[in-house]
Amino acid sequence: MLSHLRPALVSMGLFTVLLGLAYPLAVTGVAQAAFPNQANGSLIRDADGKAVGSALIGQVFAKPEYFHGRPSAAGAGYDASASSGSNMGPLNETLIARQKTDAAALRAENPGVAIPADAVTTSGSGLDPDISPANARFQAPRVAGARGVPEKDVTALIDAQVQQPLLGFIGQPRVNVLALNRALDARYPPLASQKDG
Repeated sequence: MLSHLRPALVSMGLFTVLLGLAYPLAVTGVAQAAFPNQANGSLIRDADGKAVGSALIGQVFAKPEYFHGRPSAAGAGYDASASSGSNMGPLNETLIARQKTDAAALRAENPGVAIPADAVTTSGSGLDPDISPANARFQAPRVAGARGVPEKDVTALIDAQVQQPLLGFIGQPRVNVLALNRALDARYPPLASQKDG
């Protein structure tokens, strides 16, 4: 019995140190050295170095002078602790009612323009930080009007923020909403900020 117990304890101790300590420390060290931004949450910081969000998690922007992200089914919206889709099927009455309400509001905002699908549909995680370029361009008239700048200037800013698919074919073109709103604030401060100071 003791002859079987000793090798088992030695193996358990060895693999605990190897796989429970050495391997995680090595992976963490490589990640910190090779990809420090990603390893630390892809945080976006303001001029003072304060974290204002992550490039990987969406945020709620409700004011008309900002671009809005996709609808979110994660908790009260973009709640990382409740990350998930709604799990509602395409025939679910609650989902249909929510999409109709959202579409009606968008039609009132931008009459006669086709509504991009991602403006009324949620992502699988509910945390998607990106919108399609079509969704951003759809919102350009509202944002330009709220900021008092020409729509063509806002559209040019959108075009400068479009991220192309990885290697040219993996994924879809997209615009990170937080990065776009930060670029917008830097280039065209909101009217309220101009009045304040």
